[in-house]
Amino acid sequence: MRKKIVAGNWKMNKTAEEAKALLSEVINMVKDEVTGDVEVVLCPPALYLASARQYVTAGGKVSLGAQNCHEKASGAYTGEISAPMLQSIGVDYVIIGHSERRQYFEETNEQLAEKVNSALESGLKPIFCCGESRDLRENGDYIGFVKDQITEGLFHLSSESFANVVIAYEPIWAIGTGLTASSGQAQDMHFELRQHIAGQYGDSVAQDTTILYGGSANAQNAAELFSQPDVDGGLIGGASLKARDFLTVVKAAQ
Repeated sequence: MRKKIVAGNWKMNKTAEEAKALLSEVINMVKDEVTGDVEVVLCPPALYLASARQYVTAGGKVSLGAQNCHEKASGAYTGEISAPMLQSIGVDYVIIGHSERRQYFEETNEQLAEKVNSALESGLKPIFCCGESRDLRENGDYIGFVKDQITEGLFHLSSESFANVVIAYEPIWAIGTGLTASSGQAQDMHFELRQHIAGQYGDSVAQDTTILYGGSANAQNAAELFSQPDVDGGLIGGASLKARDFLTVVKAAQ
């Protein structure tokens, strides 16, 4: 049975003291109130990852994730952070290819494939993001577009390596816009992606692949979204910045 995951992407939010308070509150809530088999991944800004490690204990229900990594292991890349650096401070997961990285930093599928390689080589689990714009959704082959993101970013991997990848479908038109894909729309795309994976790696690998929904899931709609058979949890943005709202989302995935 594939793993249920709820990951909180804090993006560029929270001061050091605010981050400390939120980490402590979320972890205590998860410990006290979450009884089901769901893994929680907290992805604060990189500046706070090392200090966050003391709150996120190995073997618990909460894991630590980074929001990005560079494709090279080291070198003259001012301001960047590599996968080996993240691994060395105890990070478990890394988000790769978030729509904001693709849009603002023009990250390509080819570059993201290199980031995936670097993450896996360092023992990190990539949360690989894919998704379409509103214009593509309304006027183009959006399913083919998202499948191409998966093909070009991940299908160079062996089945053994691919088994360590989590996929997050994030319809770009539903991020920070107030719009949300219906549960049916989310299920349809997740089903298409699972079938696409099956075509490359076989049905067994596809059925074991965790596919998260990442388009403005929140405390109000998470239960309906997560009830769909191919939706295995969520990559949560704004709702992850409020402990009680985030916990509601986590509980919906149990």
